[in-house]
Amino acid sequence: MQSWQVEHRKRTRHLIELGGLVVKAGIVNLTGDDRAIIYGAMLWMTEKLKSEDGEHARNTWTKLGKMGFEMERPTGVHNTTQPQQHRA
Repeated sequence: MQSWQVEHRKRTRHLIELGGLVVKAGIVNLTGDDRAIIYGAMLWMTEKLKSEDGEHARNTWTKLGKMGFEMERPTGVHNTTQPQQHRA
């Protein structure tokens, strides 16, 4: 397999995982799959992260996200792999 194909597959998987987070968070159902609302919320989030309150928002959202992932994990199951963070 060519290196460009490997990179293309990695990028595709990454985009699918990000889309899955939008679904997992319930955003698709809550917005009626309205792409303008979803994109607008993401733009608002971008501005919030750039603001003077950005660090506070980042810390709050990280805690909420980790709690959400933990709530999904079945009791007694220990995940030995660490979730990847801040992938681009």
